[in-house]
Amino acid sequence: MISPKALLLDFGGVLVETARRPSWAAELAAELHAMLERAGFRGLTAEEIETDIRAGARADSCWKDSTSRQFAPEEMTHRRFWAEFVATDWPEQARALVTAEATPLCRRMGELRSERTTRDGVKELLSACRDHGVIPAVVSNALCGAVHRDFMARDALDHQVAVQVYSDEVGVRKPNPEMIWIACRALGVAASQVWYVGDNHDRDVVCGERAGAGATVLMVSHSTEKIPYRVRQRPHATVDDPYGLLRLLEETWT
Repeated sequence: MISPKALLLDFGGVLVETARRPSWAAELAAELHAMLERAGFRGLTAEEIETDIRAGARADSCWKDSTSRQFAPEEMTHRRFWAEFVATDWPEQARALVTAEATPLCRRMGELRSERTTRDGVKELLSACRDHGVIPAVVSNALCGAVHRDFMARDALDHQVAVQVYSDEVGVRKPNPEMIWIACRALGVAASQVWYVGDNHDRDVVCGERAGAGATVLMVSHSTEKIPYRVRQRPHATVDDPYGLLRLLEETWT
């Protein structure tokens, strides 16, 4: 394990623990139903909208699993998600409205869908990196990275990382190695000089290997073993939490 010049961290499962909110789709459907009514459209009930939102989210999840088999997948656009995954069979006016409002709707969906808490040990990890000249950064898939940026700011983590790279903002998604290379170019380091830390085998471990990261570390989260299919790539190390990652870094510093 090299002593890294930069530490690239996934958001969900590494920096943050997430818990799904059961009522998220109903709440979003009620807000969207009111938005459609303001536009003069009354052809869908809130219950019908909720059904299609849930169906779209499930279809998006399946699509994400399939893209992990590609070498360089592109990210889903906000407009495509709402127009093709949620509102495919809606009347023209309703479909046009959610397509026009796709970005704020994705943001609201991200806000409602999950509760987020910073993982224990994250702040100690970032502080130790600063003290030892290791540059932390975020590299994460996201339907709406703005939601992640908002959380980072609210929890005072944004000033502890040098750059945040989110897939919806750059147009590509892990395991596309470009996600890591974008961060490396922004930090002025080679991929061989960084550790990449993620919590999924098919997205994160594969991405780190494809990008030529100096080390790829798997951090265990509640989703780590939800593997859609086996992959050949293996992490250089596995840790249980940010404290374990810090101990692993400390070994290279001594």
